[in-house]
Amino acid sequence: MQHVKVPQDRIGVLIGEGGSTLREIESRAEVRLDVDSENGSVAIDSVGDPVLGMVAPDVVRAVGRGFAPEDAMALLDDDMMMFELIDIDRHTRNKNDMRRQKGRLIGENGRTRELMEELTGADVVIYGTTLGIIGQPEEVEVVRRAVEMILDGAPHGAVYSFLERKHNELTQGFNVRQNN
Repeated sequence: MQHVKVPQDRIGVLIGEGGSTLREIESRAEVRLDVDSENGSVAIDSVGDPVLGMVAPDVVRAVGRGFAPEDAMALLDDDMMMFELIDIDRHTRNKNDMRRQKGRLIGENGRTRELMEELTGADVVIYGTTLGIIGQPEEVEVVRRAVEMILDGAPHGAVYSFLERKHNELTQGFNVRQNN
């Protein structure tokens, strides 16, 4: 049995209307979820395929960190999909710095976060003090590196150039694999 902590304001999303999301996660991941809505603790007990059971905590964690349930459940559909969480707080000195860094990661009108998604194919969500990524390993790696560049103070233009270069590499690699 594993335990995952979910923020209070995300418990309703995890459970879904009438428990529909909870039941869908249980069914698709072959687990039983026991949600303590008082403290946000979710106990995850594998009742079927142990490999799916190992992915279930990431699905719950992803929903808890702001992903839509259907995006989080993509982790169950493709065994190459992965979820990574970056703690923005570890890269900041105080609340003002946190606000500034989150603003840089989101970008004007959400443009920076949007470009990370468009140019890598990964899903990116900024929630609280974390940035979550769901995607293929190479997509997640590119987003992680772009995030680190931003948190280290790189100009947005340099990050966008990096993302475009990596996008071209990823699509060329994909096209080469398709033609073989």
